[in-house]
Amino acid sequence: MIGLVVGCVLFGLGSLIVAHVDGVGAYAMAFWRLLVSTFIFLGLTVIFGQKFPHSRQAVFLALISGGALGLDLGLWHESIHAVGPGISTLLNSLQIFFLALIGFLWFGEKQTKLQLLSLALASIGVAFIASPEFAHNSSALWGFVSGILSGAFLAVSMSFVRRTHEVAEVAIFPMMTLVGVGGTVSLMPLMLMFNQGQILPTTLTAWGWILVYGAVMQCMAWGLIAYSIPKIALSLTGLLLLTEPVATLLIDYFWLNKSITRGQWGGAFLVLLAIYLGSLKKP
Repeated sequence: MIGLVVGCVLFGLGSLIVAHVDGVGAYAMAFWRLLVSTFIFLGLTVIFGQKFPHSRQAVFLALISGGALGLDLGLWHESIHAVGPGISTLLNSLQIFFLALIGFLWFGEKQTKLQLLSLALASIGVAFIASPEFAHNSSALWGFVSGILSGAFLAVSMSFVRRTHEVAEVAIFPMMTLVGVGGTVSLMPLMLMFNQGQILPTTLTAWGWILVYGAVMQCMAWGLIAYSIPKIALSLTGLLLLTEPVATLLIDYFWLNKSITRGQWGGAFLVLLAIYLGSLKKP
């Protein structure tokens, strides 16, 4: 449980790095994060002697998963710049509902009444969060669209990880190396198109934060989460995973002085409750 909470909080803290590294665009930041993690996971693959899959289909599916993860991170970064780390991370956490939709359409998983109720609660919660933001933030529309889309691409990425393992057994380090390669390839044209003049960090401090972002948030945080989830009950997992958006929202309010109304706090509570209820299903 401690590993899962620490992993979630570390992952949420990554949004602070995105918000405060000046001169690096949203897609460029995601590109560097995945590039750093790719080299780390490649090194771990060699050190531990793990093998890349022989199946071309498995390699292709892993690369597709990485491409979707790259789009998830890029859009999440866009949302962070538009509406702040707290709200953007909350919107990204809606990926659980996209996972449920993909599970229904692709894997034939039936949805429970509790999951349908959670979807309705999440929709109401997002409406409560959005209404005050639109009143004073000209970037609110793009912030909410990009945040929700980031959750959709995260769900796609996770689904392709599952499909990869259905085709062939792939060890964790080669899998994450392929995911990193797929992500950097998908982000490169977007970075060159939308982040011209904001691709390279301009200071050694910015380079240092990017290394921390790739090594700690992409490698260590993900590793703690992946290690911890199979070891505890699924219902408890769903509750503890909420520490990421909760921690980020609190940091956004107390540390970054983000103005959040009572209605938005209520909406955030509804969304968190909906995410938790949506996670209560059998493996």
